[in-house]
Amino acid sequence: MAMTETRPTTKKGPLVRLEDTNLNVGKRARMYDLLYNHGPANGTMMFLPIDQGLEHGPRDFFPNPAAADPEFELKLARDGHFTAIVYQIGIAQKYMYQYAGQVPLVLKLNGKTEIPSDNQPLSPLLAGVEDAVRLGALAVGYTLYVGSGQQAEDFKQFALVRKEAEAMGMPIIVWSYPRGQFVEDKGGKDSLYAIDYAARAAAELGADVIKINMPKVGLPAEKLGKMPKEYVEANNSMTTEEATRAVVQSVGRSFLLFSGGEKDSDADLISKVHLAMDSGATGLIFGRNMWQRPMDQALPISHQISEILKGYSA
Repeated sequence: MAMTETRPTTKKGPLVRLEDTNLNVGKRARMYDLLYNHGPANGTMMFLPIDQGLEHGPRDFFPNPAAADPEFELKLARDGHFTAIVYQIGIAQKYMYQYAGQVPLVLKLNGKTEIPSDNQPLSPLLAGVEDAVRLGALAVGYTLYVGSGQQAEDFKQFALVRKEAEAMGMPIIVWSYPRGQFVEDKGGKDSLYAIDYAARAAAELGADVIKINMPKVGLPAEKLGKMPKEYVEANNSMTTEEATRAVVQSVGRSFLLFSGGEKDSDADLISKVHLAMDSGATGLIFGRNMWQRPMDQALPISHQISEILKGYSA
């Protein structure tokens, strides 16, 4: 299929660079700040998300109880050379003031709990772009559930956020998640089909930066369900590296970040870093992989990842 013939990168580093984009002045200034003044500061980005307290509840803090205190992540973001931290509005309002100017903020605008069924998820708005401006954020975050039975409402809600962000010069980072029963019927949320479609959908809807999970290939036949035949062929023929590059290709001139998920072994984590960056991604969003460790373990691995990203200058 055409997807396998991905365009090779001309040099080691992100496939999309700031000069490739057509952002308005406000967005461009904030993106420059994120790309070149914080974190690795070389055109790559490394974000520390801490919205899981809403999305998953306190259970995610059980491996490292100190992480329940948002100051733990703020110190990790500051001292671990992260580009920015990601908070929901309640935590941002109560904790960011002591770190204003030291740790850039990405304000998450929507969210939900895991208590209701995920068969038809929708993440309602909890804050606005004006809140992000008031809090000094450099970007806003929005969770989009591609394939959900409530996708139409999600698209409408996102369109309003996109219009507000454009007017205020605020970059939008979209957590583009394939979710819901219709997705499960077509191979599941981690399949190349689901991940690739979600990444492209976010780009089509106007995301400046897209956060996506790593795609999986080589899924068993019984897992493929009603997946389109082109992706069945890709699942059976593509390597993980090829699939990851294909997703980067699909977002065009949007910046792309791969997520880390739950805490891996250090070897698996570093392998994931290289896979993402070798594929042309702009960077990483690693949360639980980082803050589910005590600080004396979290800081060294954060510094190691930051140093790796410095080898992928844009």
